Amino acid sequence: MERRIQAAVDRGGRRRDEITLVAVTKKFPAGAVQEAYDLGVRHFGENYVQEWMEKSPDLLSLPDANFHFIGHLQSNKSAKAAELFHTIETLDSSRLATRLDAAERKLDIFIEVKLSSEEAKAGASPDEVGRIVDVVRQAKNLRIRGLMTMPPWSENAELSRPYFRRLSELAREHGLTALSMGMSHDLEVGIEEGATHVRVGTALFGKRKKE
Repeated sequence: MERRIQAAVDRGGRRRDEITLVAVTKKFPAGAVQEAYDLGVRHFGENYVQEWMEKSPDLLSLPDANFHFIGHLQSNKSAKAAELFHTIETLDSSRLATRLDAAERKLDIFIEVKLSSEEAKAGASPDEVGRIVDVVRQAKNLRIRGLMTMPPWSENAELSRPYFRRLSELAREHGLTALSMGMSHDLEVGIEEGATHVRVGTALFGKRKKE
């Protein structure tokens, strides 16, 4: 994985310390998180609040670990998510921002942007981003970091490039510097287009059991 990231960084004329690897541990046991931590990983991504509730008790006290919520966040689970995670990558509405702020816990925030027409994809529309950014910036407990997106799945990583490029443009328009984009199959393209965070599961841990 480090070779892949470094090669993409070199092609893009960037530095390795500009890229944060978020290890996606959904459907993997707490032991996998601990093992990755022991190997030096410090950022972990989870998709389900309930799953993380069950496996996190022995992990929340890991020194300097940062736990990211990267799944679709329902409003009725926002308080629990704020309690369990350090970073929310899938904020998609002003209403959800208000609910997270009310949880009275400091959180780093990425706004998830929907750039494809796929009905299954979540996220705010590009036109909504500015309004949500303003709400987060005015919140007492939220710190805006940047934007996140998930392009349509394809084995051809190059098909992700237009979506990543558009997200990068949106971030610049709103004065944001962090971009969470790129996964196991297209992280190189994400890095070449400006990603600061890549969310990698399969390439680190292997295939998950089918949900």
